[in-house]
Amino acid sequence: MIGQTFADQSCDILIALHARKSAAAIARFRQRQPDKPIVLALTGTDLYHDIHRDATAQASLHLASRLVLLQPHGLGTLPAAAQAKARVIYQSAQPPRRVPEPLRSVFEVCVSGHLRPVKDPLRTAMAARRLPPASRIRVTHLGAALSATMARRARAEMARNDRYRWLGEVPGWRARQLTARSRLLVVSSKMEGGANVVSEALAVNVPVLSTAISGSIGLLGEKYPGYFPIGDTAELSRLLERSERDTAFYRRLQSACRRRSARLSPERERTAWRTLIQELSE
Repeated sequence: MIGQTFADQSCDILIALHARKSAAAIARFRQRQPDKPIVLALTGTDLYHDIHRDATAQASLHLASRLVLLQPHGLGTLPAAAQAKARVIYQSAQPPRRVPEPLRSVFEVCVSGHLRPVKDPLRTAMAARRLPPASRIRVTHLGAALSATMARRARAEMARNDRYRWLGEVPGWRARQLTARSRLLVVSSKMEGGANVVSEALAVNVPVLSTAISGSIGLLGEKYPGYFPIGDTAELSRLLERSERDTAFYRRLQSACRRRSARLSPERERTAWRTLIQELSE
């Protein structure tokens, strides 16, 4: 919902996404409307890369009246001068109207995200190769390949790995259904601001395995038991196997996700946006 909720009020307030990509629009708005508020929603690339290295992104940070983060763990990455104008608004997710039953023939694991290097998109497939022959885990990967190289790698992986299936880009409603049908979601990214796929999984009580990155820690909590180090194929494989065979561990993951899911409701997100807009209007 970020960037869409209050788009109809753009004549009085600018809501922008991406510090660097929206820099020109932010600068124009501030020049034409020096007294009107600007809300800048920060992505993972903003928080963990651009605002520390790119002058245009830094200028956007300075011009913004408020900064919106998708999870609280990112607050510490902001310059001290920017932290006071930062607000956390969790992205919500609506479950599909029809939540499908999990497949009985396999233990389906979902990876949902476009194939680009920052997502480390084939890590789950590589981890699945290490599983014992008796494992019933199958990886369903959703997302467009953003380069010909990534498409070739995904096809090559399917050819060598019968536990991995890449479906390519699918409509949003279908992606949500496939996530809901799965027994696990894996987020293998090197960087996230607060992945909406995590919200989608928690909305249907599908537990998550994630890299121990700030964006996921902010959503799932410091002590969440389903983290693995970036690029650690062996540890991810161990967590996959344990999730499949250890019912008590799987229930721990589910319980931890259920405790976090309440803060990701659409009602809470709408209320947070209304509170922010009211704050800027006073």
